[in-house]
Amino acid sequence: MYRAADSQLSVYDFLPPYHGELAADNRWVRLAAIIDWESFEAEYSALFARGGKIAIPARVALGSLIVREVYGATDRQTVELIRESPYLQYFIGMKSFGDELPFSYRSMERFRVRIPRKLVQRAVRQMRELEKQDKARQP
Repeated sequence: MYRAADSQLSVYDFLPPYHGELAADNRWVRLAAIIDWESFEAEYSALFARGGKIAIPARVALGSLIVREVYGATDRQTVELIRESPYLQYFIGMKSFGDELPFSYRSMERFRVRIPRKLVQRAVRQMRELEKQDKARQP
């Protein structure tokens, strides 16, 4: 027997699964704990010590490139994925979830020029390792 579902649920009636808290076992939360953001911040800030326009924070830049690589997304898709996900916003170091674009998709190109690909690839390998661990724990 089939019962028809109620009409489309209003976005205001939808309850998010995280109830205001992010799950500590989420792969993005775990990867964020593994990455040495502070040492990368020190290296990245040295590039911009000369002055000029204020740069986007290092964690946002590196984190965005990692998200792009993990999902195999375009620059535009990456910015949208981050805008839509509290876990990805946490991962790139945002203090709270917001629905605004965190930065322009055009910034992604500048991030790629400034951040060595090997750093991104190392983090992606760490993410893949976390995914393997998760699969091994599943029955």
